[in-house]
Amino acid sequence: MHDGPAYSAETNGILIRVRPSYLAGQSDPEAGRWVWAYQVEIVNLSGSTVQLMARRWTITDAHGHVEEVRGPGVIGEQPVIAPGASYSYVSGCPLGTDSGAMVGAYYMTDAEGRSFEADIPAFSLDTPDARRVLN
Repeated sequence: MHDGPAYSAETNGILIRVRPSYLAGQSDPEAGRWVWAYQVEIVNLSGSTVQLMARRWTITDAHGHVEEVRGPGVIGEQPVIAPGASYSYVSGCPLGTDSGAMVGAYYMTDAEGRSFEADIPAFSLDTPDARRVLN
């Protein structure tokens, strides 16, 4: 599944790596539906325990249509990540075009109760045969 390039960003000692993959078996181009999975790894390089409280995604398709998604935690969890530890999960994104891009942020709280945003790097959603437009 992890056939795409890896994208990474670090904010306040929180390293976020994303690796998207096109899911041909779940896509139906004739019906205008393309689906990707993306694996996210969140690594706590800071000296403080953090908790992922919420997320914000901005999803843009090849026609420039933008959708914003916000919600608590990720995949139904609000993980606590100790210094030196990591948390990984897999999620998905359907689009009505054969390419697009995602970018976002996780809203984190540290052990002292301070809140901050950890940047999720922008990454491309491309089919293997698509002309790369957004990256």
